[in-house]
Amino acid sequence: MTKKYLLIIWLCLHYNAYAQQNNFVIPDSLSTKDYEYFSKNILYEEKDSIKESLYAQSWLAKAKREKNFGQMAQSYKALIYTSDKKLQLIYADCMLTAAKKTADYALIGSGYMTKGVIQYDRKEHMKALDSYIMADEYISKTNNQYQIHKVKYGIAQIKYYLGFYDEAIALFKECLSYFKEENKRAYLNTLHSLGLSYNRIGKYKLCNQMNQLGLSEGQRFKSLEMQSYFIHSEGVNQYFKHNYPDAIKKLTKALPALKETKDLTNETTAYFYIGKSYWALKLQEKALPYLKKIDEAFQKQKYIRPDLREAYELLIHYYQQQNDKELELYYVTALSKVDQVLIKDYKYLSGKIHKEYDTKNLIQTQRNIEHYWTIIITIMTVIIAVLVYRHYKNKRLFEELMNRKPETTRSLVSNNTSKETELDINPEVIAAILKNLEKFERNKKYLEKDMTLAKMALLLNTNTKYVSKIIARYRDKGTVEYITYLKIEHIIKLLINENKYRNYKNKSLSDEAGFGSTQIFTRAFKNQTGLSPTYFINKLRSQQHS
Repeated sequence: MTKKYLLIIWLCLHYNAYAQQNNFVIPDSLSTKDYEYFSKNILYEEKDSIKESLYAQSWLAKAKREKNFGQMAQSYKALIYTSDKKLQLIYADCMLTAAKKTADYALIGSGYMTKGVIQYDRKEHMKALDSYIMADEYISKTNNQYQIHKVKYGIAQIKYYLGFYDEAIALFKECLSYFKEENKRAYLNTLHSLGLSYNRIGKYKLCNQMNQLGLSEGQRFKSLEMQSYFIHSEGVNQYFKHNYPDAIKKLTKALPALKETKDLTNETTAYFYIGKSYWALKLQEKALPYLKKIDEAFQKQKYIRPDLREAYELLIHYYQQQNDKELELYYVTALSKVDQVLIKDYKYLSGKIHKEYDTKNLIQTQRNIEHYWTIIITIMTVIIAVLVYRHYKNKRLFEELMNRKPETTRSLVSNNTSKETELDINPEVIAAILKNLEKFERNKKYLEKDMTLAKMALLLNTNTKYVSKIIARYRDKGTVEYITYLKIEHIIKLLINENKYRNYKNKSLSDEAGFGSTQIFTRAFKNQTGLSPTYFINKLRSQQHS
């Protein structure tokens, strides 16, 4: 068969998945081949191979013609590994449909496992776990040790994702012993996963041993596909050992291979720890582009992990310091969405893995983790929501305070002479007291410490009873409230108009306004403005430098 003929068939295969399955005609050169021939000639390693896809389609066509459901399932699996990623899930479902028409538990379990691997690769962790659990249900009824350990590996990956590292390590160790003798690539994958798990529980020396062993074993097997992953793992390990330059060097070295294979998970993790390493070295400007890659991955593909969440906190902190409110708000909002995804995934995954897998296969020591994580993440979400609400509330109150009209920043004055008739006081006496009251305000006598009702009565040349009535009617406040109001308004004016007061501590501002204590001052400021003096001063400073 000529290469040209193969290419024409290949283009036709990619045109439509449904047409592939129903309209394909086996080439004459393959029409007499048996199932064993097709199985041996598909290596499950050469992605997008024209030749292997042709064999897989011929295998499927033969199985359909002969209504051999077991062979149909196997041929669909071959199609999964030789086709475009967009078609893989379709073929996985077809594989399951065919497998279920047989009585072969191993084949049905393999179908679910294959589907779970595809879903995990697509970052559909909840769906992947469901498929793994279904695979375990069928495969546990067989003696197929390879499939049994493959399921264990899949469950261990979910355990690692959830943060149950000790349990993941126990499963990975079981897989390591088996795969070492049975499957070189699976053995290397398990070494890599085991190293990552050791890192997460702080056993950096063991992590390093797994990485070095993985590199040497890969060389011995002449299988170099995993080399960049062990370098990547060691880069993360060096970050936790505080060897930040070495971490940056190793992770940067691993990145090109990860990009080439479109491994978003490890690529994003590399960006995160490069960014964190620069941050730890006090090189925030260099860290920013890498930390922002975490948000890019989340926005484009909804990929996030609990440890990667910290990138948002660092970005929010940075833009708070830069007084860039637009970007601060963007990352605060994005973090809220991230937490929603994490809560949803964790609640589902942890509940599912305990209820439907651990009860059969693992020790019960971690049964309370689901409840623990739910509480912790819920508390985190509430705290974030409160902080966001407080941020916008404080911002609104500050703007309202700064935008008040000039007359409202002066003492309260009422010219409503009709109120004179409501008081049992001679109108001439009222006028005299009001005139003295305005003088009291103008000369800022309210700033004197321990300003009491009796003192005010002396200053206004009247008695305490009249003072209380006049202030209540013409200033709409109680006497103490009125004095406090004037003191706080005085401090607000000073802070807005004179920069030097922005360097004062609360105690100095309290003394300036004539309060009896710093605590009374800060409480009064908060009650009157809705803001703390510290927040108000910081906002004034940020406006000054913007």
